[in-house]
Amino acid sequence: MTLVPGAFVRTGLLVLLAVVLQLSGFSQMRILGGYIDLIPLVVGAVAIYGGSIAGAIVGFSTGLLVDLALGQNLGATSLVLTALGYGVGRYRDLRDPAHGLLPIPVAAASTLGYVLAVAAVSFMLEVGASVSTLVLREAIITVLLNVAIALPFFALVRRVLRPVLAVDPAARIKRRADPIESGPLGLRGLEVRR
Repeated sequence: MTLVPGAFVRTGLLVLLAVVLQLSGFSQMRILGGYIDLIPLVVGAVAIYGGSIAGAIVGFSTGLLVDLALGQNLGATSLVLTALGYGVGRYRDLRDPAHGLLPIPVAAASTLGYVLAVAAVSFMLEVGASVSTLVLREAIITVLLNVAIALPFFALVRRVLRPVLAVDPAARIKRRADPIESGPLGLRGLEVRR
């Protein structure tokens, strides 16, 4: 992601909209005992399209905004989302994120990591944490619901961020279709075009 004022405005509005929608509507809409959680989805989407630094910054900002909006311990959610954003962004930095179905495993891993890490931090800080099989059921249903909306949500985030992305993910697919002769087997990334 190129660091221009438009990038800050676009990601800031995206984060603000996701947090407001999550706290005002989606967290109250129960579906089979779980709910759609936009918070790990927006952090995962920005991280997979923007990289590890953008993911960590968006994770921290989103977590801080959630903590301030809910009036809970400052830093607990920020810590979890910063690590989540950096981890997903690091995956993007090391591998090619051009596959069309990549949002599905990213959404599943982001949501599961977020739910488990927030539960662990809440349990360690004793912030009204409860241990029950219902918590596990709610976590699994939340992961499945987020996976169900992952493709359209990631497409929306990609469309919003497309003008500020350094490399468009759709352009990578086109580049992979070109005949490329690569170097020896341990030197991936050192392509030679003829």
